[in-house]
Amino acid sequence: MNKVYICFLFIATLFTTISCSTEVEHEIAQVASPTLVSTTPVTGTSGIQSGNVTISLTYDKNVFFASKNKDLLSISNDGSIVSADVIGSSPTLVVVANCPSRNTTYTFSVPEGLVTGPNSMPAPAVEISFTTQGLDNTPVNTLTAEAQRVYDFLQETYEQKTISGMMANVAWNVEESEQVYQWTGKYPALNCFDYIHLQSSAEGSWIDYGDITPVSQWWNNGGLVAAMWHWNVPTSNGSGNLTTYKDQTSFDIDNAFTEGTWEYQTVNADLEKIAGYLKLLKDANIPVIWRPLHEAAGGWFWWGKNADSFKRLWIQMFDYFKAQGLDNLIWVWTTETGDADWYPGDEYVDIVGRDLYGNDAADCASQYQTVVSEYGSKMVALSECGAYIDTNSELGLLSEQWNAGARWLWFMPWYDNDGAALSHADKEWWQDAMSQSYVITRDQLPSFK
Repeated sequence: MNKVYICFLFIATLFTTISCSTEVEHEIAQVASPTLVSTTPVTGTSGIQSGNVTISLTYDKNVFFASKNKDLLSISNDGSIVSADVIGSSPTLVVVANCPSRNTTYTFSVPEGLVTGPNSMPAPAVEISFTTQGLDNTPVNTLTAEAQRVYDFLQETYEQKTISGMMANVAWNVEESEQVYQWTGKYPALNCFDYIHLQSSAEGSWIDYGDITPVSQWWNNGGLVAAMWHWNVPTSNGSGNLTTYKDQTSFDIDNAFTEGTWEYQTVNADLEKIAGYLKLLKDANIPVIWRPLHEAAGGWFWWGKNADSFKRLWIQMFDYFKAQGLDNLIWVWTTETGDADWYPGDEYVDIVGRDLYGNDAADCASQYQTVVSEYGSKMVALSECGAYIDTNSELGLLSEQWNAGARWLWFMPWYDNDGAALSHADKEWWQDAMSQSYVITRDQLPSFK
């Protein structure tokens, strides 16, 4: 037989044998089940802010999770699963769980096999426990019996209901609250007074803070008393003109701690004077929700030059009032948000306030959540509110704010100037607020005496 033919026959036979073989094995490499690498939060963590909590489970390889199976995840107590997703190709499952209660331990669970890896290899079950943050429940100062009852009431009320409040005009009265009564048939629970005319106060003068009749009558009629202080200083050394605004005075807060300066003399004289007026309220057994040096980080008031001097002045006032025996004060600090450097410290603040003007309900709720996320151990109040006149923007209705999640300890619209084109809170606004079952009016307050 021809050698060429024999060679050709051999190659053809070999090709046919290889092509027709059914015994070749196709092996697919096995992939191990996903292994959990880390979690956020770590199990056992405490101090987690209540509300929506983001839980992240990170594995050693990309994982898969069907979002429709989120209801198979679980969280204990009154928690609920809001969402659960693996975004794109990722080793991390991100779960949002609503954990509404403070000082509560929640246990989050993922059943075995609900999370899978490549080749549908099941991940083991996961369980994480964490505890939400509680409220500071001890006042920063030892309080009188009446003030302690007010403080306890505020603690019991917070996040369950909200206290109605009204800002008095500068004439040291309750006229604005009377107007609310005319509109709604109910008095606000809280009336806030202002020591703005401290330097003008004198017996027989148009303003006399020594006459506490407006305050004591409000208190004796069952109302809560709040007070603030638009602290006026001379526009220059020796000037009879006064202002609160930083750009209208040469008063420098940085000099207020150096003996011999006119700023030092002004601060110390004013603290002595206002402490005397606050003692009149203490002697009458009237607790005061005290909000001094407000909106500091905004920078428009003279006490808002810088954070360090502001905190030093706050602590100086706190220590001086404590030394003077003013144990009827519940201390409120006002945040502008994003101003943690201005915070005097947990040991000097009972309540954190936020002032909002012209914000719609959704933004009010967002602002509330922001403050709670920054100062969650403290009660949070809407310490001032109203329309924003400059932009003709109205304030969101109180009912809409509440429904959007803003659980203010209290709300307090500002008073209107004479002839104001836009009311901070008009009749309709107040009627909406006072008709809500969760809004506390003066007649619903317990006795604090």
